[in-house]
Amino acid sequence: MTQALKAQAFKSMHTTQNPVVLYNIWDAGGAKAIVDAGSKAVATGSWSIAAAHGFDDGEAMPLDFVLQIVERIVASVDVPVTVDFEGGYAVSPDDVAKNAVMMIKAGAVGINFEDQVVQGDGLYKIEQQTARLKAIRQAAERMDLPLFINARTDLFLGSDPKTHSSLVDEAIEREAAYRAAGADGFFIPGLTDTALIAKITAATRLPANVMAMGEIKTSADIAHLGVSRLSYGPGPYFDATSDLKERYSAI
Repeated sequence: MTQALKAQAFKSMHTTQNPVVLYNIWDAGGAKAIVDAGSKAVATGSWSIAAAHGFDDGEAMPLDFVLQIVERIVASVDVPVTVDFEGGYAVSPDDVAKNAVMMIKAGAVGINFEDQVVQGDGLYKIEQQTARLKAIRQAAERMDLPLFINARTDLFLGSDPKTHSSLVDEAIEREAAYRAAGADGFFIPGLTDTALIAKITAATRLPANVMAMGEIKTSADIAHLGVSRLSYGPGPYFDATSDLKERYSAI
């Protein structure tokens, strides 16, 4: 398939009846392994890629290096590849858009794009993040690629679960703004309360993405919540390195 057809196919995988499962990987070998096991799409995880190459998460790994890895992953599999783009490796809309163009040229058909201020404090204000999102959408349109922009909000990740109910209204507000700016999906990592997840999916229109955490382990755990995508984040990397240590220790 062409890159554009892969992007269209990837978008069609996001259904509430059968959520797409993305078992996040960090290199071409991992991508080939999960495709051989039956995965219809490949997703990277920023934490995993960084750790696998000796960097901290949070855009500490040079973007040029990330792009090389993405190119190898795309060349190694024949399924859609979506990339954890973190905060776009820039602040201004123009610079974020330029970096998104490089990611598209590397072969990505989708990106995760988060609203936390990477290497800073807090989240971008809604109007700031929507300007950044619009810039990415316009850049992708100029390249005639229906890039799947998975707009991630970090409202819940790393915050006290006791406060999550008070953040739902802002999450719903951000979804509406991000959707209007051109997002294709809405990612709410860190939220594991199924009642709150269902409340958000009932009030929003973008395909919702949750991360496997807490009691959420498989697609069966979220299929009844109106969720269209399940990601595993750094979990697969933790499991792989733990297994490596155990095997070495057993020698």
